[in-house]
Amino acid sequence: MVLSFNWLKDYLKFDLSPEQVEKIITSTGLEVEHIEKVEQIPGGLSGVIVAEVVECVDHPDSDHLHITKLDTGEGQLLQVVCGAPNVASGEKVLLATVGTDLPAGDGEKFRIKKSKIRGVESFGMICAEDELGIGSDHSGIMVLEPEAKVGTPAKEYLKLKEDTVFEIGLTPNRVDGASHIGVARDLYAYCRANGIDCEYTLPDVSGLEEGQGDAIPVEVQAPDLAPRYIGITIKDVKVGPSPQWLKERLQAIGQRPINNIVDITNFVLNEMGHPLHAFDAAKIEGRKVVVRRSVEGCKFTTLDGVERTLSSNDLVICNVKEPMCIAGVFGGQYSGVTESTTEIFLEAAWFNPVSIRKTSKRHTLKTDASFRYERGIDPLATMTAARRAALLITQIAGGRIVGKVQEFCPQPFVRNEVELDYCRMTNLIGKDLGAQKIKDILASLDFEILEENQRGCRVAVPGYRVDVTRECDVVEEVLRIYGYNNIELPANMKVSINPSLHPDPEAVRKSVSDFLANRGFLEIMNNSLTKSEYYSRLESWPEENCVRIVNPLSQDLNVMRQTLIFNALEVVSRNINHQNSDLRLFEIGNCYSYLPKDGENPQLNLKSYREELRLGIVLTGGGGKSWRNELGAGNYFALKGYLELLLARYNANLYDMEMDAAPSDIFSEGLEYKLQGKRLAVAGTVSPKLLKMFDIKQPVFIAEVSWPTFFELVKRDKVKYKELPKYPEVKRDLALLLDENVSFADIRKAAFQAEKGILKQVSLFDVYRGAKILQGKKQYAISFILQDSDKTLTDNAVEAAMSKLLKTFENKFGATLR
Repeated sequence: MVLSFNWLKDYLKFDLSPEQVEKIITSTGLEVEHIEKVEQIPGGLSGVIVAEVVECVDHPDSDHLHITKLDTGEGQLLQVVCGAPNVASGEKVLLATVGTDLPAGDGEKFRIKKSKIRGVESFGMICAEDELGIGSDHSGIMVLEPEAKVGTPAKEYLKLKEDTVFEIGLTPNRVDGASHIGVARDLYAYCRANGIDCEYTLPDVSGLEEGQGDAIPVEVQAPDLAPRYIGITIKDVKVGPSPQWLKERLQAIGQRPINNIVDITNFVLNEMGHPLHAFDAAKIEGRKVVVRRSVEGCKFTTLDGVERTLSSNDLVICNVKEPMCIAGVFGGQYSGVTESTTEIFLEAAWFNPVSIRKTSKRHTLKTDASFRYERGIDPLATMTAARRAALLITQIAGGRIVGKVQEFCPQPFVRNEVELDYCRMTNLIGKDLGAQKIKDILASLDFEILEENQRGCRVAVPGYRVDVTRECDVVEEVLRIYGYNNIELPANMKVSINPSLHPDPEAVRKSVSDFLANRGFLEIMNNSLTKSEYYSRLESWPEENCVRIVNPLSQDLNVMRQTLIFNALEVVSRNINHQNSDLRLFEIGNCYSYLPKDGENPQLNLKSYREELRLGIVLTGGGGKSWRNELGAGNYFALKGYLELLLARYNANLYDMEMDAAPSDIFSEGLEYKLQGKRLAVAGTVSPKLLKMFDIKQPVFIAEVSWPTFFELVKRDKVKYKELPKYPEVKRDLALLLDENVSFADIRKAAFQAEKGILKQVSLFDVYRGAKILQGKKQYAISFILQDSDKTLTDNAVEAAMSKLLKTFENKFGATLR
């Protein structure tokens, strides 16, 4: 929900800054997620002032330029060269001083600098309308009234408007916050409770008078889905552009003005939080509105031009023949207001929230109206919203009310009533606020005190708070206005402290497991006992480093495992023998080793024994289909991708790591990742010799991660966040011819050193060696993503950055562009 600061002040007169209002709104339960200043002209023409032309002579070296001297009110005359044909001595003008940023279109700015024009120094620019962004006239400079005061800022002279908009994150129970009056009500209650002067006023709707003639009648055939329905017929309307004040209100919250009738319904929606809909009365066949359930399978074209198939559970607004609108969700393509409309039927209703939510989900239609209806709008405000919109239409579009207001409401809505006990409320709050303070806060929120005694009172809940049904709900209302921060902490507090490690090892383990499981990997669990034969003739994990079992059950279980790899290969072999060859597996388990010092007795020194948690990842098979997805074929690069994606999940910078070849006695190809000299992970293609030991005839790709080193990486991971960029990114590619010894890491590092401002990402998407590439050379195809967080990049800025990068690559690496 977007709110306008100036719009709020239409209902609440106060002397608070936007920053203060932001804090108050958040403290009352409506969290402000973003606040932004909006100016009629970006920058507010800061640096542009009213000046008087004291002297104006022709430029000696030009047939159209003039040398002027201007009084800016600071005691010294400024010399400015001006080419406008209408500049003359004695005129009051708007002067952009040196350093001023003027709008240049497309979000760009043009900075005024000290310059020399044909040998004459110029200290500013006398501006035309289009140069200031306030008009399109460029025939000459803007000449002001003689009464204009020299030195007055242009913003003040032109009375440029500015506003502040708040973006609020609404919880499902606070639909009352989806309107300016709803937020103004909370602000008013807070100000009253905290002694801040303010004046709260609501729009007067008492001036609506019913007219002569026959209004369009209403028939509600589904009262369970539309318990209250109001229709007002308005004739002789003139559809056209909205007045400026109405356009400004809608534009401030990001809505595009359409025409005066539609704009009024949108205005009331954002003012009062109550959706409305206007039909072209001439398109209501039979001049009768029928509210009913749709016929199952009925075809209906909505306002967006999409034909939808309706359900018998959908509520529709119809004429005597066919539907005109999906009630509370979306209008029809052919019943809306157009420029030729002269008579309208204005709808205001309270629809069943559950029905609207189901219809909205069924047709995947999320609109401003359905957002409010499905959360439960105020049923008692329906008539007020209808009268407010009808009055505005008669005032702005020149319409007149026809006949009586049509209302269907067989059972009047009754406000919820709640019994309050002051002593119990004090216990819940943790502080005795006093009965009077509680009643004042509730009154400012439109709660009505029905009766009171010494113990408490009975209150009627306002219709806009459909979620307040219990005493504790009322306590929450009192607390959010009084302020949670105003409740003092007691001198003594009884707490149970349960210290936990940060980051929590179990939470990290679960997170990693979920990461792999979500990508189609299955977790396996293996015995830590294995056979010593696996480690014979290995250099990576020598047999003498095995932890031996004193009394093994068998020779196949005579040592503790030093790695997860052999257990994983046993699982792969067993599955292949059972015709399950497409495998994605992972295991988190302990590995053990014995690393004695020379001459050390293992029975006397247990420090020689090591226990380390590790993560193993296995990928093999040609891929296959399942009911969930299609699995791609396993290969080394897929495994490497999963491993590096996992490391990047915890903010690892792969380009800062040391990379070595994977152990050749285990892998035929692969990499070893090191973090500050410690092995973090190893990944690669298992050697054919090792596969033969397990009778595996297809390639297997395995990665093993050292959990202690990985956990050090997790500890260093700090969650950071920033606002999503508002301006688009630009992508450029370069094909570079490089020496074989130049790595992509070198290219990436040099790129970020050369362009620190707008370069956001560098990625390698192709490497080529072959025909037409000299021996000892290779071609890198590299993609660069550029983005400015403050403005949209221009072609000139992008080309300048790419030229700088190319020059860097040429100088540092001898690169040439292909």
